[in-house]
Formats: sequence, C-alpha cells, structure tokens
Amino acid sequence: MKKLFGIITLLSITSSYPLFAQTGFEQLINAGPADATKLVDAYSKSLFKGFGLGMNSGWTNSAQTLGLYHVDLRVTGTAVIVPSSAKSFNVTSIGLSSNLRPADPNDVITPSFSGNTRSNGPLMDVYDENDNKLISFELPSGMLENYVPTPQVQLTIGLLANTDVTIRAAPRFKIGRKIGSVSLIGFGIKHNFMRDLSKDVPFDLALAFSYNNLKYKKALSLQPIENSVPQDNQQSTDFSGQEIFGNFNNYLFQALISKQFSVLTPYLSLGYNVSSADMGLSGNYPIINGYNGDQITYKTFSNPVRIERTYLKDFRVDAGFQVKLPVIRLYASYGISGNYGIANAGIGIGI
Repeated sequence: MKKLFGIITLLSITSSYPLFAQTGFEQLINAGPADATKLVDAYSKSLFKGFGLGMNSGWTNSAQTLGLYHVDLRVTGTAVIVPSSAKSFNVTSIGLSSNLRPADPNDVITPSFSGNTRSNGPLMDVYDENDNKLISFELPSGMLENYVPTPQVQLTIGLLANTDVTIRAAPRFKIGRKIGSVSLIGFGIKHNFMRDLSKDVPFDLALAFSYNNLKYKKALSLQPIENSVPQDNQQSTDFSGQEIFGNFNNYLFQALISKQFSVLTPYLSLGYNVSSADMGLSGNYPIINGYNGDQITYKTFSNPVRIERTYLKDFRVDAGFQVKLPVIRLYASYGISGNYGIANAGIGIGI
C-alpha cells in the first residue's frame, strides 16, 4: 500500500508541474528586477489562487470518519474555474516604471496565466535612464485558459475513535530538465463530534483541518544577449546558478454535515481557505541597462525576483457526495470561493 501511494503521488504531481516551468520568467526578467516582479505577480495571480483552492480540495467528501485502523486511498483531480476578471490585466495599472512601456499605447491588455492561450500579450519596450530604447519583448500568452488543474492523492487512516488522519507526501524528485523538481508534504485531521454525543443521531457533523506544502525548483540558463558586454568590471559573469524556486503553503478549516443513504452519502461543508506563495529567481542575471558606444551593456543582478504573498484568504462552500461500494469509493463535489468555481472528482479504495 505504501509503495502504491508513493507511485501514484509522483505521477499525479508530474502531470501538473509543467505549468510552473512555463510561466515566462526568462522573458519577463528583461524588464529589470522591480518591473519583472510586478509583471510576474500580476500574471500569476490566477495561477496561485487557483492552485491554492485546488490543493485545498479533495481532502474529504463526508462528515463520517473511518473505523479504527481502516484505510482509504484516493486519487482525485480538481479544476478551479477562473472568472473573466482574472484572465487578463492592464499593464499600465500595476505600477511599472517609466523605463518599461507598451510599444503601442493603445495595446495595454495582456493575458494572465489563465487567459488567452492563442496569442502573446503586447510588445513592451525597455528604455535606459537617457530614454534610449534598449530592447523589446512580448509578454507571454496564457498557459491554461479558463481553469487551473491540480491533482490530489492521499492516504487516510482511522486512528482514534471518530477521528481520521490523512497524509499527502512525496519526497523531492526531479521530473526532468525542462520541468524541474518538486516535493510535497501534507496532513489533515477530521473529527466527527456528533458521534461522540450519540450513535443514534441520523446525520454526521465534523470539524476538519488540513495543511499541505509544496516546494518547486527548476534550473535556468539566461545568458547575456549576443554582442552585449558588462557595464563595468564589477559585474559578475557567472550565470551558472540560476533557478526558479517556489514554496507554497495551503491551509483549510472546515465544518461538514452529511447523511448516508444506502451507498450514497451527500455532504455540505463551510470552510476557510488560506494559501500563500514564496517564489522567485535565485542566482545572477544579466539585465540590459544601456550603451557603451555602440555596444549594449548589461548589469548583473543577484536574486532579482522575489514574491512573498498570501493570495487566498476566503470562505468556501462545497457540496458533493461519496458512493461507497465494496472496496471501491467514488467522489465528486463542486465548490465556490469568492468568484472562483471548484470542481473535484475522483476514485478510491477502502479497506
């Protein structure tokens, strides 16, 4: 059972993590540290909020708890539906410096991560302090239009009377050079306090808490553009340690009510989500900053992008069901948090 849990966990996480490897960091860093940080933050908001809601899904589909030492292994998937308001943003409204401007003043709306995947955003021009244009680059297109997917795989054990403990875990492993490496740890606990009061109550009422942390890393290789030179001899020319990193923490508090009808158990829950991200770029990066005669010069910045933000602090309501067949379990639910929709479905094995 333990080996099977680990294999499924690795396969599930692998399916979702090309998303983080392709958010356009290498392209956006041309804007310089401060502006790149603002662009990445605005571009990624729908991703991180959707990711937080997804990672906080699938923990349970009932206020019931397992019997002592009973086990449930489940694999579910969540699609967080992104509202129209989060699919794009205006580049002139996020506080960019005057050194970074749209090439066309009338073309200022760009896709977010969950926006239009069929075309890139507007062309942006980078200027130096003397108003000389240095470089131009396009903002990236959306990566997954309309939704953010996340997988969940977990093992639940009945350890105490009317109490479940759930584990999500995977050691750090490298998916591939183009994707990077991830690790995951998480746990949840649910207590059916209605059964503490009486065994004859016709419904179940429980409180639950869950937490999971995911760490992500991917090596980068952003080199100076052709024929550019360092601004001066104080600039590092060692760009070997470049890396995207991410540390994501997700918390969920829930109150659940459910009632069993033969093999079907519908449930309703009220919860509170918290999700935060600490991410950015580590290492040295050459950023174009001016001219030396006819040659473009660059300045080397260390660890130029760092975003530490709580992207999600909101209530959520979920309704769904589980179907309890001999050994096999089926799960489905739909939730709402703010103006995001949360669809979850999966299958499990109960012993």
